[in-house]
Amino acid sequence: MRTFLNQRRAGVLLHVTSLPGPDNTGDMGAEAFNFVNFLHDVGASVWQTLPLTMPHSDGSPYQCLSSHAGNPALISLNWLVEKGWLSRNELCADCHGSYEFSKSCQIAKAFSGFEVLASDADRLDYQRFCADKAGWLDDFSLFVALRNLFGHKSWCQWPDALKQRHPQALRQSRKLLKSVIDAIKFEQYVFFKQWHELKSYAAEKGVMIFGDIPIFVSYDSADVWANRDVFKLDDSGEMAVVAGVPPDYFSATGQRWGNPHYDWQYLEQTQFRWWLDRIESQYELFDILRIDHFRGLEAAWEIPANEDTAVNGKWVQAPGGALLQAIQNEFPDLRLVAEDLGIITDGVEALRDDFNLPGMKILQFAFDGHCNNPYLPMNYTPNSVAYTGTHDNDTTQGWFEALNDTDKHRVYDQLGWSSLPMPCALVYTAMMSVAALAIVPMQDVLRLGSAHRMNTPGTVEGNWRWRFAWNQLDEDKVGRLAHFIRLSNRHP
Repeated sequence: MRTFLNQRRAGVLLHVTSLPGPDNTGDMGAEAFNFVNFLHDVGASVWQTLPLTMPHSDGSPYQCLSSHAGNPALISLNWLVEKGWLSRNELCADCHGSYEFSKSCQIAKAFSGFEVLASDADRLDYQRFCADKAGWLDDFSLFVALRNLFGHKSWCQWPDALKQRHPQALRQSRKLLKSVIDAIKFEQYVFFKQWHELKSYAAEKGVMIFGDIPIFVSYDSADVWANRDVFKLDDSGEMAVVAGVPPDYFSATGQRWGNPHYDWQYLEQTQFRWWLDRIESQYELFDILRIDHFRGLEAAWEIPANEDTAVNGKWVQAPGGALLQAIQNEFPDLRLVAEDLGIITDGVEALRDDFNLPGMKILQFAFDGHCNNPYLPMNYTPNSVAYTGTHDNDTTQGWFEALNDTDKHRVYDQLGWSSLPMPCALVYTAMMSVAALAIVPMQDVLRLGSAHRMNTPGTVEGNWRWRFAWNQLDEDKVGRLAHFIRLSNRHP
């Protein structure tokens, strides 16, 4: 693949849910456009988000109900009011429930308004959307309707005829639940319309949107329910092995993610059609796309399903080269980044380099005292993306405060005794590195501590909830970020 990092750029990592606003989560409304304006004003030309897909009740964007469908919690209700499909007195503060189905009450009301008030052009646009996305939307909308009907139970706990997708049971369900299914399709139509408006505005401001695609999908998802052959499941639909990673920097017992593994033999026989359809959905949403856990395209950690931790697993080879070649053939202009963190072998590096994919360089990993540490800036190459930290790391301020005095001394020694305090010293270092793209989490722009961490891998409580407020962003923080971007020749 031809590298897209042909000029120096700077960006900020912030998930859409972390935007400020009056609701339980950030959305694609006015504050998202304000954030694009902020990026443009400081000279940042990349906005990196986490996956935009629809999470379960824990809010994790890496465990979703579909690899295609957008998260309806990100929908701006004010947009629906402006369209005339929802009146202001229909907005209710108590309708914001779980991450999984928040705002559904108001969006369902908006669908009723749409059916009565929509123009012919809007109706045609909605019909065209449903036809264009039918390959995943038909199964997804039925899946969510059934899941709601059965109290959010996993599909493996549904009545057998629906669990096993007997044609007659599916036909009857589509007929009985038609109004619900249509409303779910409308919800997705609104999500995609709003996102494309935001993405177009970002493009006008010279800001590229950088997205993320988890390598694995959730077991309790429309993907697995409707595409059983793609995954390693038994005849009853149960998993014998699950995905994760062995013990590493983040966890002494590894991470047992619980996702189903792919049946790569089936995927190869079908020319990776399922994967290509998935990439197509994300290609529509983003200018740049990161493959999370890229390591799994070379070999993935398989854990017996009855194991409580990820310790007792094994590496199983994957045909990553063949998949990436198929992606390149279908989407020759796709800009891909490899999340090449964790246990990286020569094979993983070769797979990344064979397709000329930029890798990730995390400064928080750099200071172990070894000069050959790949995360030290002197060991970077231009075709890479430099970060102070990611959504899985502590904030840089929190990370530094947790170090002992010896380690703090080593950090500043290897930084050349910078006079800058943390986290500014690491932000400056990322910007001044040879990496063509430098990304800074919004928490580090705001100089926040550990209480503002987005996610702690291996834990299930208290993650994905962080949000910022504009009053945290004073003139000094804005000015210093803009100065670093200009000084490092990353301004457009």
